[in-house]
Amino acid sequence: MLFFFPPGAGNPQCKVAIVMCRSASQDVSSRHGQHSMILVPMETPGVKLVRPLTVFGQDDAIHGGHFEVHFENVRVPASNILLGEGRGFEIAQGRLGPGRLHHCMRAVGAAEFALELLCRRAASRETFGKKLYQHEVVSHWIAECRLMIDQTRLLTLHAAQALDSLGGRAARRQIAMIKVSAARMACHVLDCAIQVHGGAGVSGDFPLAQMYAYVRTLRIADGPDEVHLSSIAHLELRDQLKKAKL
Repeated sequence: MLFFFPPGAGNPQCKVAIVMCRSASQDVSSRHGQHSMILVPMETPGVKLVRPLTVFGQDDAIHGGHFEVHFENVRVPASNILLGEGRGFEIAQGRLGPGRLHHCMRAVGAAEFALELLCRRAASRETFGKKLYQHEVVSHWIAECRLMIDQTRLLTLHAAQALDSLGGRAARRQIAMIKVSAARMACHVLDCAIQVHGGAGVSGDFPLAQMYAYVRTLRIADGPDEVHLSSIAHLELRDQLKKAKL
């Protein structure tokens, strides 16, 4: 059995993995009750770190990286199952809401820093006899980035309030909405910042390229955009049809 992209697996301080795997046959009454989360010590026979994986071609080892991990005939005590057999999906859902929200908060912070760098560059560089920010297209980028960041920040706060007051299940639409919006917003702001920096924006002289690689992964991590969009559409249609009594 192979696992791809488990974070931190290469960190020497990583001693235990939490493995989510199928622990019951498909004929279990609930499809959400087929998986369990199991504590697996990394030194257990059969656990092998196959190779480190790069992200956008960059070394991702600063926190232990992302790895390809191979499990072959790995055996651990049944007592290593967290909360009981078949509760893996339940555990994952309890963690995913706050985790997705955390990603969105970091995306807002990354976008703020990118806009700061964009404005500095636009105020210091000249083309055709005037500062970059004096070109209308660049000034519009600055304005649009500010709009998008503040809109996303408010949507993030709205999702956080819903999570606190309603709980993860009732707040899943708000969380799905911000998960899609925040990553797309940060990608757009960073793209504008890179464009204003020109070739330097994709070099190692500025952090923008690495930041873009990070925020682009957020459109995949903890559920791709497409899954969240389908969830949002399903919940919206349900509520609208209920309102219309159809």
